[in-house]
Amino acid sequence: MTDRLMLLDTASLYFRAFYGVPDTVKAPDGRPVNAARGLLDMIAKLVTTYEPSHLIACWDDDWRPQWRVDLIPSYKTHRVAAEVETGPDVEVIPDPLEIQVPIIREELSALGIPIVGIAAHEADDVIGTLATTTPGPVDVVTGDRDLFQLVDDDSDVRVIYTGRGMSNLEVLTDAVVVTKYGILPTQYADFAVLRGDASDGLPGVAGIGEKTAATLLAAHGDLAGIIRAAEAGDGMSAGVRAKVLAALDYLAVAPTVVEVVRNLPLDVDPDEARLAAPDAATLADLTDRWNLGSSLDRAAAAISARA
Repeated sequence: MTDRLMLLDTASLYFRAFYGVPDTVKAPDGRPVNAARGLLDMIAKLVTTYEPSHLIACWDDDWRPQWRVDLIPSYKTHRVAAEVETGPDVEVIPDPLEIQVPIIREELSALGIPIVGIAAHEADDVIGTLATTTPGPVDVVTGDRDLFQLVDDDSDVRVIYTGRGMSNLEVLTDAVVVTKYGILPTQYADFAVLRGDASDGLPGVAGIGEKTAATLLAAHGDLAGIIRAAEAGDGMSAGVRAKVLAALDYLAVAPTVVEVVRNLPLDVDPDEARLAAPDAATLADLTDRWNLGSSLDRAAAAISARA
C-alpha cells in the first residue's frame, strides 16, 4: 500500500459541517452536535474515497496572525469578534458551533488523528509546510481556494476542494488549475494578490479581476514581472498600467500575506499520523457522552479499513 498523507483544513471542514447538517441532533447536555457529527461523516467519506495511509488535522492556533495584520490591516477584519492585545483575536463563531469545538478535538483524538498547529500561524501555514516537506503523495482537503497554490504534480500534491459540497468534491491537479484559471498553480498566489478576496479582507488591485490577472500573469510570468512591465510602460494597456502602479504599496506587502508559510518548525511524528484501528472502548465512551452515533462508527470503520 502506497503511503499517502491527507491534510485536513479542519476549521474549513467543521464550519461547512455546521452549516450543512441540521442541528436537530443534540448531546445529552443539550448542545447541538451537527458540526461534530458532520465532520466525522466527512472523514469517513474522504478516507474511503481517497485511501490515505496518514491523516493529520491541521489547526488554526492563530486564525489571524498579527504579522499578517501588520502588513494588511484589513486582513479578516470583518471576522473579528474581539481584539486581544496579548494573543490571537477572537473570531466570530456562532455559539452553537463554538461549544462543539472541544467535542471535535476529542473525536479526532479518539480516532487517532493528530491535531497539529503552531503559534502565530494559521492552519494554511501548517498545511503548506507539511505539503512541501513531506515526500510522496499528499492530499490537501479544504474549501479555501488560496491553498490551490500548493498543487504540484511533480511532488504529487493535490487539493481536494470542498467548495461545491461533499457530494461534488473536486480534485485539483496542475491541469485542472490551468483549465479553471488559465494560470499555473505556482502563479496562484500572485493571481490571488491581484484579484483580491473580500472574504479575507484582501482588497486586490482596484479594477483588476480574474480575467485581467490571468492575462497579466500569462504575459509577464509573475507579480515581479508585471510590476517591471508596468514601470517600464511595456506590455499592457495604459489603463491597466495605471492600476498596477497605483497599487504598488499594496503589492509590496500582499504576497507575504497570501503566500502560505512552507518552513515552519513543526513537531510531527509521521508514525503518529499513520491510520490505526481506534480503541473501541474510547469510541463507545465518546458516543455515549456526545451522542455521536453512527457518524463516529462510520469514521472509525473507514480508518480501520485502511490500518
